[in-house]
Amino acid sequence: MEDLGLRALYRRVAGIDVHRMLHVVTVLIEQGDGSMQRHTREFGGFRRDCRALAAWLSGLGVELVVMESTGIYWKSVHAHLENAGICAWVVNAHLIKHVPGRKTDMADSEWLAVLARFGLVRASFIPPKDLRELRLVSRYRRKLSAMCASEVNRLHKILDDGGIKLGGVVSDINGVSARAMVSALIEGKSVEHMLGLARGKLKQRREDLGASLEGDLSARHLFVLGHIHAHIETLQREIIDIDRYLLAAMQPYAWAHQLLQTIPGVDEIAAALILIEIGDDMARFGCAERLACWAALSPGNNESAGKRKSGRTRHGNSIIRFILCECANAARMTKSTLASKYRSLMARKSHKKAIVAVAHKMIRLIFLMLSRRQPYIDQAIDYAAMSAKKNAPRWIKQLKTIGRWPSPEPAAASH
Repeated sequence: MEDLGLRALYRRVAGIDVHRMLHVVTVLIEQGDGSMQRHTREFGGFRRDCRALAAWLSGLGVELVVMESTGIYWKSVHAHLENAGICAWVVNAHLIKHVPGRKTDMADSEWLAVLARFGLVRASFIPPKDLRELRLVSRYRRKLSAMCASEVNRLHKILDDGGIKLGGVVSDINGVSARAMVSALIEGKSVEHMLGLARGKLKQRREDLGASLEGDLSARHLFVLGHIHAHIETLQREIIDIDRYLLAAMQPYAWAHQLLQTIPGVDEIAAALILIEIGDDMARFGCAERLACWAALSPGNNESAGKRKSGRTRHGNSIIRFILCECANAARMTKSTLASKYRSLMARKSHKKAIVAVAHKMIRLIFLMLSRRQPYIDQAIDYAAMSAKKNAPRWIKQLKTIGRWPSPEPAAASH
């Protein structure tokens, strides 16, 4: 690297090639005369080995340690280095592979140390220990929610297979009334009894509701329905229990948790999930654009020779993207600027693209709110009016071109 004119930024660096049960560590130390001293050692994957690794690096006075984000194996090593007070970076393996100049006989750990020494790698965002541990809980909640949604779809399919068309009448097969009716079906209750379980506007559709509950459920249908229904209730209880735990864990971040709930479409659970993923310190990201890019919500920048090509979003944190898209889907049904933004985008884009665009606006708002510690204030922007004002001259010109624009009435002849 020296022959390329690059100046070393660190004198004592280490690179770790992380595996499940083996960690290969290379330390590069620049001597006073400019010569390089190289140390390479292998450590196991047990706790005692990680402690020995951290102690060895501390003894050598290493300033910076770099490792690739290899699955989840880096987490234990990073935690031990963090406890030892050693600065450790986790870097994107995709970016490492695209840095030219690597020798074929150079070990992965040595290459990482070389790149770190000259500042050719960028650290990935690693949240504090508390949020890292909360991620285990929040992401487990997401898995349970996906399992619950899958079971609800399976329940819907079994009902249709047995001739029960309840899903075609109720808006949500997992709603309060629908769940009570499915439970009554499993218990063999009469149609009249099930009609008495209807609530709200569903009471006005007794005729359709009664017809939808008449089917041919066999004993095997009822057996499967019973297990699915019980599993759904179990999953929902577990999700409620996890929600309580997550809300209690938001006490240290109460100020940020309350701020996020002022955004349309963001409730207390969504606010907690967002904070767990991005934290409350926006200085780590630097700007709203970088946070949006990290969250896989920024449009791609693919332009060549003056021609703009595909603008699809790039890879990033799929978890926060999923959460914000759900929030955007909820915000579009509110009376807010975000809903107005969605409606204006729907005039020329698909639903999915409009949702991603609204989610992109939300992540930028979140950055500003957490940076300034200010709640969301709806600006009441009418995007439809803005679009009309911008495009009206072009629309009128096109209408006149095709002869669809009404011509002025001729003035009445004077007497």
